[in-house]
Amino acid sequence: MKITPVIEKYINHWGEMGLRWGTNRTVAQIQALLYLSPKPLTAEEISSLLSVVQSHVSTSLRELQNYGVVNMTHIAGDRNDYFESIHDVWELFRVIIEQRKQKELSPTLKMLNECSIEIEKENEAHQVTRERIHNMLSFVNSINNWYEKIKSISNSALQKIMSLGNAITKFVGK
Repeated sequence: MKITPVIEKYINHWGEMGLRWGTNRTVAQIQALLYLSPKPLTAEEISSLLSVVQSHVSTSLRELQNYGVVNMTHIAGDRNDYFESIHDVWELFRVIIEQRKQKELSPTLKMLNECSIEIEKENEAHQVTRERIHNMLSFVNSINNWYEKIKSISNSALQKIMSLGNAITKFVGK
């Protein structure tokens, strides 16, 4: 694989986005490279293409495998380990969203449930504060419930739902 200016731009931007999402830049860049690559790549190839030391590539690949967005594969007659990203963008989206849910939404929901119960025992808590905690719990519960329903929908159905954007806003009103 040759890194063209467009591919470099994509990989660099994905690395910057990874930082904003709380992921290491190199981890995100490796995922971007593997997503764009027409064939699976070895750790050595990734190291060479991105000019990253191989030990960091190996650590990053393990992290990406733990996230579920990169898989190891083998080529018949070759003893090397090869790596490839999920190529279906909808499936990639689902895996990333599930990871975000586990790391962020689920712990927040647990904490809000605890706060919602505990705030009722605090005599000095202001009513506005109580309402805001309950409102936040209701909001995060709604997001969680929406996610749980959406995750069972097929990719093709999800694409159709997403393409209905304007029609849905007209239907439910602005």
